[in-house]
Amino acid sequence: MIPSTIDPEVAYRAASGRDPRFDGRFFLGVTTTGIYCRPSCPARKPLRRNAVFFPTAAAAVAAGFRACKRCRPDSLPGSRHWDASGDLAARAVRAIRDGAVDELGVSGLARRLSVSERHLHRILVAEVGASPAQLNRTRRAQTARTLIEQTRLPLVDVAFAAGFGSVRQFNDVMRAEFGSPPSAFARPTTDASAGAPLLGGPASDAAPTIVLRLRHRAPYDAQALRAFQRAHAVSGMDLLDADGSFTTPVPAPHGPALATVDWEGSGEEHLTVRIRPADIADLTLIVSRLRRWLDLDADPHLIAEALGGDPRIGPLLARRPGLRVPGSLDGAATALLTVIGQRVSLKAARVFAARLVAALGEPVGESGLHAFPAASAAADAPPELLRGIGLTGPRTAALRTLAAAIADGLTLDPGADRTATRAALLALPGIGPWTADYIALRALGDPDAFTPDDLVLKKSLGVKTAREASVIAAAWSPWRGYALMQLWTQAAYLV
Repeated sequence: MIPSTIDPEVAYRAASGRDPRFDGRFFLGVTTTGIYCRPSCPARKPLRRNAVFFPTAAAAVAAGFRACKRCRPDSLPGSRHWDASGDLAARAVRAIRDGAVDELGVSGLARRLSVSERHLHRILVAEVGASPAQLNRTRRAQTARTLIEQTRLPLVDVAFAAGFGSVRQFNDVMRAEFGSPPSAFARPTTDASAGAPLLGGPASDAAPTIVLRLRHRAPYDAQALRAFQRAHAVSGMDLLDADGSFTTPVPAPHGPALATVDWEGSGEEHLTVRIRPADIADLTLIVSRLRRWLDLDADPHLIAEALGGDPRIGPLLARRPGLRVPGSLDGAATALLTVIGQRVSLKAARVFAARLVAALGEPVGESGLHAFPAASAAADAPPELLRGIGLTGPRTAALRTLAAAIADGLTLDPGADRTATRAALLALPGIGPWTADYIALRALGDPDAFTPDDLVLKKSLGVKTAREASVIAAAWSPWRGYALMQLWTQAAYLV
C-alpha cells in the first residue's frame, strides 16, 4: 500500500483491530481530541466520522494534530514505502530524510530535483500531506526527542544537534509536535547499552560520545547483517572488536564520525550504537545514514506480504523473516569499492581496498582508522599507485573515471533519479549492468534493484540467461532486492 493512496475504510478496520502490522504505514488522527496515533494504539478507537488518516507523522502535524503520549507514534521506525517509487515525491521524501533541507534549504532541494520550489511544495502537499519544511521540522523534532530521552546532553546541545536554529524555535516546534516543551520530557540517568553513566557536562563539549537505541521493526536478522559486515570489513577503515561490535567511519560535513554497532548490547526491537561525531551538529545526518546502512526502516511484514507466497522466496523468507538489505554510509565509497571488487574474489577486493585506504584515506581523529578516500582523491591518484595496490589497467581506468564523475557531481544517494543515474553509470567505461544494479541496490537504496545476470542468482533459479531470471523475478517487484538478498544469503554469497 502506497501512503498517498490510503483507503480510509481499510485503514479504519486495521485501526479498529489494533493491527500492529500497519504501524508506520499510516497514522490515525482523532478530530475530537486533536491527537494522532499509531493504528495499534490501545486507546479506545474513535467513531468513524471522527477518524482521519495520514501517510506520515508530518502530515498529521501539518493538519494540527499532536502525537499521542500513550502509543508514541513518533517513535516508530521510518518506512521504506517511499523507497519503492522513483517519482518526484518519493525522491524528495528520501532526500529530506537524509538531510537535504538542512544542507541545501528547500530552494536548493528543488534545484537538485530540477523543479521549482513552488512545484515541489505542491507535489509534496498533494502526495504526502506536508510541505518540505514541515517534513524536515518533524524529522528534527523526532531526533530531538530521541536525544532528550536517551542522552543527558544539555537541551541547548540537543537543539543544536537536531538542527534547530535557536532554542526558541526548538521549544515552539516541540510544543507543536508533541504538545509539551522539551523540558517536560523525562531524562535518563544511565546510557542505553549497559548502565554506564551517560555523558553530561557543559554545552561546550564539541564531540561527546553518544549512545543511542535505534528502533526497528522485529524481526531483524542480526546474524546475517553481522556476517555481511565481517565479510566486507576493510582493514584500516573498519574494526571488528573482540566483543563482536563493528566500528566504522561515517562521512559528515564537519569530518568523519566514528560509529560502533554494539550487537551484544542491542535488543529485539533496537540496535545500540555509539557515535562520536567530529561536531555534534552532524548527529542527525549521521543517525540517518546509520539507519540507511543497517536498513532499520524496512517493514518485514510488508515484505512478507509481497514475497511470502512465492514458491522460491517464501520458504527462504520463513527461515529468515527479518533479513535486511545492507545499505550504504557513503554512496561514492560503495560504488568505488564495487568497481575495485569487479571480477575478483571478495577476499582480494578487501586487500586492494585496504591498500587504497592506507595510501589515500584520511585519519579519523586518533582512532587509528582511516576514512575511505574522497572521490576527488581517487580521481587524481596516479595510475601507477592504483596498479600498485593490485588493480589491473582496465579496472584502474574504470575506478578513476567513476571517481571523476562523482567528483564532478554524479550523485549516488537515495534522493538521486534512479533511471538517470543508472544510465549515467552505464555510460562510463568499465561499468556494466551488474555493477550499476548493485550500486542501485546499496547506494541508491532501491529495494527493487536486481542483478539478473548474477551467476549465483541464475544457479539458484535454475536458469541460464538474465532474461529468464528477469521473467521469474517480475513477480517480486517492488521488493526484488530483498528476494535477491534471500537467495544470496542462502548461497552464503555475501557480495
